[in-house]
Amino acid sequence: MLDRLRHRFARMLAPKRLGLRMYGAARSSRLTAGFAGYSNTSADAELALSLTQLRARSRQLVRDAGYAKRAKVLVQNNVVGSGVGMQAQVMATRGELRAPLNSAIEAAFAAWSKARHCHVGAALHFHEIERMGMGQVFEAGEVIIRLHNRRMGGSQVPLALEIIEAERLADEFTTPGGAVPANVRMGVEQDEYFRPIAYWIRESHPGDLRANAQGSQRFTRVPAEQIIHLKLTDRWPQTRGEPWMHAAIKKLHDMDEYSGAELTAARMSANYFGTISSDADNPLAGVEEDSGDRRIDIEPGVIQGLNPGEKLDFHAPNRPNTALDPFMRYMLRETAAAVGVSYESLSRDYSQSNYSSSRLARLDDRDLWMVLQQWWVRSFREPLHAVFMQRATLAGAIAGLTAEQYFSDPERYEAVRWKFRGWSYVDPTKEVTAYKEAVKAGFMTLTKVIELTGAGDDIEDVVQQRRIELDMLAKHNIDVDTTVLPEAAPAAAAPAQPSADEAEDDTEPPDDDGDAPDDDDTTNDQQQRVVSLWR
Repeated sequence: MLDRLRHRFARMLAPKRLGLRMYGAARSSRLTAGFAGYSNTSADAELALSLTQLRARSRQLVRDAGYAKRAKVLVQNNVVGSGVGMQAQVMATRGELRAPLNSAIEAAFAAWSKARHCHVGAALHFHEIERMGMGQVFEAGEVIIRLHNRRMGGSQVPLALEIIEAERLADEFTTPGGAVPANVRMGVEQDEYFRPIAYWIRESHPGDLRANAQGSQRFTRVPAEQIIHLKLTDRWPQTRGEPWMHAAIKKLHDMDEYSGAELTAARMSANYFGTISSDADNPLAGVEEDSGDRRIDIEPGVIQGLNPGEKLDFHAPNRPNTALDPFMRYMLRETAAAVGVSYESLSRDYSQSNYSSSRLARLDDRDLWMVLQQWWVRSFREPLHAVFMQRATLAGAIAGLTAEQYFSDPERYEAVRWKFRGWSYVDPTKEVTAYKEAVKAGFMTLTKVIELTGAGDDIEDVVQQRRIELDMLAKHNIDVDTTVLPEAAPAAAAPAQPSADEAEDDTEPPDDDGDAPDDDDTTNDQQQRVVSLWR
């Protein structure tokens, strides 16, 4: 009894030990033994060991796996589409658009965009270069666009683009500090803040057809001013881009292998066959004992006799597997989540969803596409447009713009509105009505509605097309529901003519509410004139 009291008092007087708290996900146990690689490594350290293999496997899936190919096309179609349009927005000092100069800039860019002018190989139109570049970012994680200062095909603008695949950038060329004057990481020469200084590029693709086996071992140092390096950066510093499907490569490969195995099993099960069971002492009828041939060919319309004690058993393997469809849908949902698109868009399978869920998935996808569209413009189109404007102005390719004017205020003359691809309505009856009500209430503008639904057109394109259409219908005396012009509407009562004293008054007449007219009234009149074109 005394010993127990001493032990109790000793525990009460002993100093309290503070419990160490940590995240449950960070605890080590037998249930977390599957986690590998606890070392804290940088993005470049992980990519340096994995990039070549990731890129090769990603390209193989795009070549061989249908869903991987579909994911790539899906990204290309929704981010770039048929090409990102450009509309110059050079403003005058009074805030008005300089229409002649803007038209001249757009015309010069359209002429340069032809394949024989913008591509060093004279094979790709500029919008095809855009689609290919976006596809390489998805498939390989990155792509390099080199700007060459040369005229191609008689172009006025000394600018041509070369697409360089990621394999040509020297992955193995790394000198992290030390005796070299600059840090080279996986073929990219950088300063102390990881800003690119130059790119070390192979003269030929390491997997290309070539007579000289040493061709891919010769490198060219290209200054960073001549390079547009397109990649999505998840961590910083991150010198190279990772393939978009890096989190889905294993799943897609397993799905491809499993579906191939199921197809093979189904083909085998289509070959109907049977077996004959008998005692060991009873050979098959008509077959010699020493021949060793235990096979009988079954022909249509033939009844085969069996020896006493023998039994014919037919076998029909359980294929196709009835569980294949739900299992593959489950795997594909996880793959779609890893790629970043909805299951319905990736699989084109709408049997498992209703209208509401499909619409929600499509709207969620559009949020991703709009984010990527802005990234594409910031990373590629805006830097390229600045280079184009500089070289086109110096070459005199833009009518009405001199070098003195441009270099006095470059940002003013580089102002652009980008025209992205839009998306069609999911439910036109409901959405058109909702957009009309939003415009009437002032929550949206016609410009925004057309941007979302116009498939790359903007309000100026639509108004001009509408005006041409109305004039053409009126010329041929054709009436449809939308050809009633404002002039055909009932004329409003003519306003009272002002008296002589009122006419001499220099001040503007008051509104109906007694106030002087303001800018909002002028704006409303302009909006009415634009809206009238749809009547």
